[in-house]
Amino acid sequence: MTERFATTPFGGGRISASSFLRREKIDQRRRSLSQERRGGNDTGAADKWQLLRALTEARAAFNLSDRTICVLEALLSFHPETELNGSAPIIVFPSNAELSLRTRGMADATLRRHLAALVEAGLILRRDSPNGKRYACRDENGEIEAAFGFDLSPLALMAAQIYAAAEEARAHVRQCHALRTEITIHQRDTGKIIEAAIAEKREGDWERFSERFQPLARRPSRQASLEMLKTRRDDLVRLRAEVETAYLNALAEQELSANDVDSERHYQNQNPDSCLEFNIEQEMKPCGGTRTANTETPEADGRQGRGVQDRSRQMASPCASYAKAEHVPLSYLVKACPTLSSYAKDGISSWVDVMRTVELVRSMLGISPDAWRKARVAMGDMAAACTIAAILERAEKIRSPGGYLRVLTARAELGKFSIQPMLAALEARARKSPG
Repeated sequence: MTERFATTPFGGGRISASSFLRREKIDQRRRSLSQERRGGNDTGAADKWQLLRALTEARAAFNLSDRTICVLEALLSFHPETELNGSAPIIVFPSNAELSLRTRGMADATLRRHLAALVEAGLILRRDSPNGKRYACRDENGEIEAAFGFDLSPLALMAAQIYAAAEEARAHVRQCHALRTEITIHQRDTGKIIEAAIAEKREGDWERFSERFQPLARRPSRQASLEMLKTRRDDLVRLRAEVETAYLNALAEQELSANDVDSERHYQNQNPDSCLEFNIEQEMKPCGGTRTANTETPEADGRQGRGVQDRSRQMASPCASYAKAEHVPLSYLVKACPTLSSYAKDGISSWVDVMRTVELVRSMLGISPDAWRKARVAMGDMAAACTIAAILERAEKIRSPGGYLRVLTARAELGKFSIQPMLAALEARARKSPG
């Protein structure tokens, strides 16, 4: 049956090649649907509100604004059925006054502009009457025999294309969100490491790092493209790697041979790594022996003097703090606190690596040098390092890592703290977690 619709616009408007081709493409699409209807999955029908939602997500792909979508929603509201079936024309014929009401009072000139945008996008067609008015002719039974206005069937025929564009738009949004999350994390970590290095007066060109970080620290605009976000992320990754390497190098040169507080007595070991790499079984033994003193003979006095010297050497050695430490095998610590390894420069293979990595981690957690020093004095270096690793593992649950460490230090000073329950709980948690 031949459609009784004009293909040219009413009045002084001229037909363009693009509009003519759009109409021809829609007619071909409708004919192909009628031929494939027996076994095809694409019926040319779609729920109008789901389709409108998908089009809203994909509006950038069709060069539509939010107000243009609002006009399309108003046009859909004049169609009584929920389903749009593109196998036949779907004509709605609202007056300008009613269309303005359903678009919340949009002006006539604005309505015409957005209607033209919908036509240009191929989502609707104009079906002009002989006099250019929008109306419907009914038969003697009240059924609509002919209608003139806007044809919504192209929207239904484009359902598959719209849904595919909406899926791409959602994937694009997910990518942008993931990149923004990465950017925020890199900004926070890089900024805090630079701030800690400057506050602790670490060796390195931290002012230059700060200058390079300033333009990268700004929040990306809401309209930033995916490529711009990737570029920002990559620049931050490179800068963060340089900053972390510089900070770790500063720790390797300064931290392991000196105290954090200048007013404290400085005990220096000419071979600081020897105590850190001490065998676990030997760390639990006293670093120096003592003998029973006998003051009745000069030989006893000599032995007593040597015993006092031995005890003095023991207290002046870093091994004294390790003698306080509980028996914690390195492999057990790495298993219970796997997050610590991700901050190590070259992995964790010895307690030297643990101490260097813990120095970096405690700065990133906001734990002050004073709190760290007191924890090492009260717990011993090994237990204090294990405590920092445990705090890092539960960092998302601990509101103030520095305050938490001070509480544990106070318990250790009273002899009421043990690292073993903390590590056992973390190991049990790691076993229960999937993967």
